[in-house]
Amino acid sequence: MSYNLLKGKRGIIFGALDENSIAWKTAERVHEEGGTFVLTNAPVAMRMGQIDKLAEKTGSQIIPADATSEEDLLNLVNKSMEILGGKIDFVLHSIGMSINVRKGKHYTDQNYAWTQKGTDVSAMSFHKTMQTLYKQDAMNEWGSIVALTYMAAQRVFPDYNDMADNKAYLESIARSFGYFFGRDKKVRVNTISQSPTPTTAGSGVKGFDGFIAYAEKMSPLGNATALDCANYTVSLFSDLTKRVTLQNLYNDGGFSNMGVSDEVMNAFVESMDK
Repeated sequence: MSYNLLKGKRGIIFGALDENSIAWKTAERVHEEGGTFVLTNAPVAMRMGQIDKLAEKTGSQIIPADATSEEDLLNLVNKSMEILGGKIDFVLHSIGMSINVRKGKHYTDQNYAWTQKGTDVSAMSFHKTMQTLYKQDAMNEWGSIVALTYMAAQRVFPDYNDMADNKAYLESIARSFGYFFGRDKKVRVNTISQSPTPTTAGSGVKGFDGFIAYAEKMSPLGNATALDCANYTVSLFSDLTKRVTLQNLYNDGGFSNMGVSDEVMNAFVESMDK
């Protein structure tokens, strides 16, 4: 169901890869709510995904950009304003990558060159994106910037590896840059801490299926889906949340406030009895 929450609003959506990705679902929902946008992803990711299909479905243009490149980001921001016909109202940062995770390097045995690359892609790119938007005065007042994160930024999930550090850095950037963006430009900056979601990126984490099953049993409302996250993101892009900023917002079915659930405890007791 559409409520025209984003009618007349313009934006940039990073990271749509395929139909499983949160960015893809968000783009579809933004389109349904009347928003227009430019799609962007790194050239290598675009070759792996199906972004052309999404662009056709939503009537959007694609601007390839390496989010770690200040030059690419400057081109992206300026061309987006040209294509969309004005300043930007919303931005979704849905980017994350760990070479250590991909290559199976344990957290206690990191390849630091890979670590730096992952930090640049997963977190520093968020600062670079906002810095470019800020310097270009590209955001409309009461605009909204959202980045996707995960609760491993606050709690230990051993197999999440250095992505946990990347997400902690990402959340810090959101607060720190969000202060200046709010004070100077009246722009909101928030992060959404989503349930473990079966996306192409998430499935690369060791034991990810176990993550999902455990979180489902722990959460009183069950895991939030990619579509749930897209809907939450739409609400943050809309004028209904004009005074919400500097927040890390949990969209996880209640998981983040749970100690243990009956279902998990019962499963644990049953396993001990066996």
